[in-house]
Amino acid sequence: MGSAVRRRYTWGVLFPGLRWTDLGFALGSLVAGLVIGWSALGVQADRALYDFLLRVNPPPAQSSRSLILAFDDKTLAPPGGLQRLREPLAQALAVLARYEPKAVAIDLLLTEPGDEKANAALEEALAAMGNVILATHLTAAEDVRWLEPLAAFRKHAAALGHVHAAPDQDGVSRRIVLAKASGSDRRWALALEALRIAEGVDRIVETEAGLDVGDVFVPVPRREDRALLIRYAHPSRPVERLSLIDIIENPATAAAVRGRVVFVGVVVAGGPDQYLMTPYSYGQAMSGVEINANAYETLAHGSFLRTVPPSIELLIAVLTMLGLALTFRLLSGKTAFVVGAALLVAIHAAPFILFRINWVLPFVPIAAVTWLSFLSGGGRQYLRLRGYFREAEAARGRYQRAIHYVTHEMRTPLTTIQGSSELISRYPLAEEKRKEIAERIHTESVRLGRMVDMFLSVERLAAGQLELHPKAVPVEEVLRVSVERSHPLADKKSIQIQLIAEPDFVRGDAEFLEYACYNLLTNAVKYSPAHSTITVRADSDSQNVCISVTDEGYGMDEADLKNIFQRFYRTQGARESGERGTGLGLALVEEIVIQHGGTIEVESRLGEGSRFTLTLPRAAQPAVGVQ
Repeated sequence: MGSAVRRRYTWGVLFPGLRWTDLGFALGSLVAGLVIGWSALGVQADRALYDFLLRVNPPPAQSSRSLILAFDDKTLAPPGGLQRLREPLAQALAVLARYEPKAVAIDLLLTEPGDEKANAALEEALAAMGNVILATHLTAAEDVRWLEPLAAFRKHAAALGHVHAAPDQDGVSRRIVLAKASGSDRRWALALEALRIAEGVDRIVETEAGLDVGDVFVPVPRREDRALLIRYAHPSRPVERLSLIDIIENPATAAAVRGRVVFVGVVVAGGPDQYLMTPYSYGQAMSGVEINANAYETLAHGSFLRTVPPSIELLIAVLTMLGLALTFRLLSGKTAFVVGAALLVAIHAAPFILFRINWVLPFVPIAAVTWLSFLSGGGRQYLRLRGYFREAEAARGRYQRAIHYVTHEMRTPLTTIQGSSELISRYPLAEEKRKEIAERIHTESVRLGRMVDMFLSVERLAAGQLELHPKAVPVEEVLRVSVERSHPLADKKSIQIQLIAEPDFVRGDAEFLEYACYNLLTNAVKYSPAHSTITVRADSDSQNVCISVTDEGYGMDEADLKNIFQRFYRTQGARESGERGTGLGLALVEEIVIQHGGTIEVESRLGEGSRFTLTLPRAAQPAVGVQ
């Protein structure tokens, strides 16, 4: 028990005012929001938002550190162009060597034997260049292995870099994986090896948080599989491109490669290079060599986009959920909704703000949690307010009914008091008569006071504002008092009241029980014909005492029986009888019985009378002398 109390105390200190039911709804919103956000649809929505943010936040204009030497349509125009790439490549490398590029990354798979003469020319050009990175690729077959350049080419390469594409499930290339492995044989990406060669670094140092390439730190954590988000250049400022045939025919144009990294590849659709969609594609795919060049620009300029870790994403979602839960618990009305809406706006602005400082926030899970928490908290507060309004309306209705009832019931004693006081004031009366009238005024005023007190007590009882004081109450005594109080009204109509009661006890409040029984008896008298008989009976078993009031009155039909306990409802027979009433009596009797843990039933037939039966919990007989 002590530990449970401590848990409640700690929760109350941390989040004052937040109830466990509020927490339950908030946790439900959190789980549902995360499920939505991490679903396939949510992930795709996040990708679309990332593409949008990338387009509206392009990298700043800066000098390009790389250049694409393209096998374009002009270069491949001669017959057999796609099958004869090595000879023009060798010629272009010979030209490039004169202008000292930092590195040359060849995005071509030189794995086939090819023509011996062309191979010899290319081998010679590679040996002369020295700082060349050649492409490797993982096979897609069951026997996954590296496809490598011919040994004659490989021995002159400064490094081998993989060109394995890593598009997302929607086919859009947003990132490259900087390290790929086949068994224990692992290769760095072509763009990363180009950076290493350009920086003059012998090896890449790995840490849990990223990669160190000389003075350049690349923030690609191991937990994210060393994936680098590519900061693509804006289409209006693409990576510079030169046609390979222009370099061969006009070597002076190669001066643009000095001090830059050159990416060589095919940019013709249908060629050996893979074309992929990018966030800037707008329906037009980009060649692999261009994607690799953009990856290098991202590395060289340090334009790194970092993804907010899942733990931080979850923390933001939890804090947002708790913030909205507390908002709708501690605040109300317009203030709560304004604060909640402000939090919604802040959450929706967060991805834009964070992207400008190079952080990518997975937005959909957090947005889903925020919206569900907002709707859940706002909806529950709305329902609570409606409940308060209903309670207020019910209280006002009870007050109006109380005034109506008291006004009606007060007429008889007030009429008596008014008439008696008028007699005393206007006429000279004998002393004995004056005493009689004064006694009548006193009796009626006491009756009036008790009537008001009892009715208000019953109203407070119905509203849960008044506690019963239960004890063992003798049934026979309650019924005897009720019958005696009903005799004056019954005598006027020559109605006989029979009382049959065994000595027994019920557990309850004697005053309220007497009020209920008296109400049933007066109703029976009012709505029974003259010279009839009313039977009051009390029977008991081991658990309950049953009190029944049976009359020979007008009776009720099925429709009346369904509504008889509704406040202000009066049966057609009651309305036609000429008896005055408010339709409150039976509703109050039912409330008293319910508060005593009992039930009330009615049986009736038109023209044959009615029987009302109260079933109340039986009480043990109190010991002698116990009150």
